[in-house]
Order: sequence, then structure tokens, then C-alpha cells
Amino acid sequence: MKIIVPTAIRDLLEPKLPTWAEPIWFDRTVGFPSDLVEAVAYYRWWFGEPKLDPLLAHTPNLHWLQTPSAGVDHVLTPSVLARPITVTNSAGVHAIPIAEFTLGFMLAHAKHMAQLRTAQAEQRWVDPPALAELYGATLLIIGIGGIGQAIAERAAAFGMRIYGSRRTPSPMSGVAQVVGSDGWRDLLPEADYVVLATPLTPETRGMFDAAALERMKPSAYLINIARGAVIDEPALIAALRAGRISGAALDTFVQEPLPSDSPLWNLPNVTLTPHITAFSPRMRERQIALFLENLHRFATDQPLLNVVDKAAGY
Repeated sequence: MKIIVPTAIRDLLEPKLPTWAEPIWFDRTVGFPSDLVEAVAYYRWWFGEPKLDPLLAHTPNLHWLQTPSAGVDHVLTPSVLARPITVTNSAGVHAIPIAEFTLGFMLAHAKHMAQLRTAQAEQRWVDPPALAELYGATLLIIGIGGIGQAIAERAAAFGMRIYGSRRTPSPMSGVAQVVGSDGWRDLLPEADYVVLATPLTPETRGMFDAAALERMKPSAYLINIARGAVIDEPALIAALRAGRISGAALDTFVQEPLPSDSPLWNLPNVTLTPHITAFSPRMRERQIALFLENLHRFATDQPLLNVVDKAAGY
């Protein structure tokens, strides 16, 4: 069985591949190998990978594609949607580091860590700022899937009141209320922290708009660890400049890398990270373990884990 696998992680993956797997170690810098035509599976990696549609023109027998990301908006190209290719993602692999980062954003905001760090750098002994607690604060997680649930578990340990939204709502341990569709909009006025963790689909693109920002408390804090295009970025910039919300922590943006002329760089109430909240030393271990489990299932005609609904977009 020939499978396309990334040269970037050959040192980690090769010793763990089963003997019956015939790897095609792929690096786009050397072009398209002739034996791609025989490949039935493709383990796509983060960086240095070719555009999918040109690659698929060389892989007529491809039946399964696994991506290292949880989001698949960049993978569902016209060719992938047109062909009977099963797509699996790495949902769950990134939940721990993203959840830890999210709690870090909330704690840094509540404890004014940026202000205190600036005072330290300037050797100023400041009066105590208006420090807050997470205990008793209300958190709204828009898109309470695997990552959202990991955030909720950790927030519950801090004594936060948690609301969530998802397409098909159902009760969750530690979550006061789970709503569906646009139900999250009615919860915005109650939230002290709003976390965007929803997939990017045609329905969610730009959904966090000016109307949503208007419904937030002036003291509320927005965190985006989903996709930049979920937010109406100009509306967010306007709200931050006007002080209509207290601030935002943003890990993803409409355009990445974030252009040097973006106002977001210099807004004092914004914390930026370069789309890194998913990364940790253990991420690759989890991704490879998931791929190997799915490779075994694929070879033995068992149901794959994390199958993407290509019509729904996640």
C-alpha cells in the first residue's frame, strides 16, 4: 500500500510505520514523483506542502487524506469536494495546548500582566491596578467542540460560569447551558469572556460582526483561537478603538502573516500571537499516533477517526 507522507517528519514517522506500508516521502521542492499515481493515502503536513488541486491531478487513486490541523477550510478544495476522498482531521490533538493558552490569555487580562511587565521594564513601582478574578466570571465558548470542551474543563476549575454553543446542542458536564445556531448572540450581554472556537465554514465566515460586538459588555474580553475570518476584522478594530469592549487576544487573522500596516499591531488593548496556540512539544507525538491508528483502520477497512463532513465543512 503506497502512502504519501511528509519528509518534514521522516525521522519521527519512519521508525513507526508498519512494514506493509510503502511510503512515498514527499517534498514539493523535488516535484511530483512518478509513483504518486499509485498512492491511496496522503498524510498532509503543516508547512512546505503543495497546493492540493495540482497534487490531486497526479493521484487518481487517492482515497484518504489526513490533515494535521483541526480546521479543514484550507483542505476542502474543489478537487477534494468533487472526488470521493475521505478527509480526516486532527481534532482533539491540539485541545490541551490551545486550552492552556486560552486560560493564559484570560489570566493575563484579569491580572493586568502586560501593564505590570511594562512597569517592571521601566523600573516603576506602581499602585495596584484594578485586578480581577476568574472565579465567578462568565465565559461564553462559541463552538464548544473538542477544543471548546477542553477550555471549559479548565475554566470550570477556576470557578467560572460557562456557556457554550454548537450546531447540535446537548448538555455538557460543567457547562451551565449549551445553545445552538445563533443562540450565542442572546448570551453575549452576560459574558465577561467570549472565546471563538468554531470551525470556519460559509455559515461562520464573518459571523462575529458589528452587531455581536455591540451586544458585549464594555468590560468583556474577546479571544479568537478559531480562524481570523470568523470575525469581521474592521468591525473589531472599530470596537477596540472606541473602547466598546475592553480588549482582545487574537491568535488568527484574516491575512497571515498579519500585514505590517494592520492597526491591530499597535492597539494597546490587543494581545497578538502568530497562530501558535496549538503548538507544543507533544503535538507531533499526538498527530503521528492519530495518523498511525487511522492508517491501521484504513488498511483493515475499519471506520476512520475524525472523518470530516465535507458538506458541512468540518
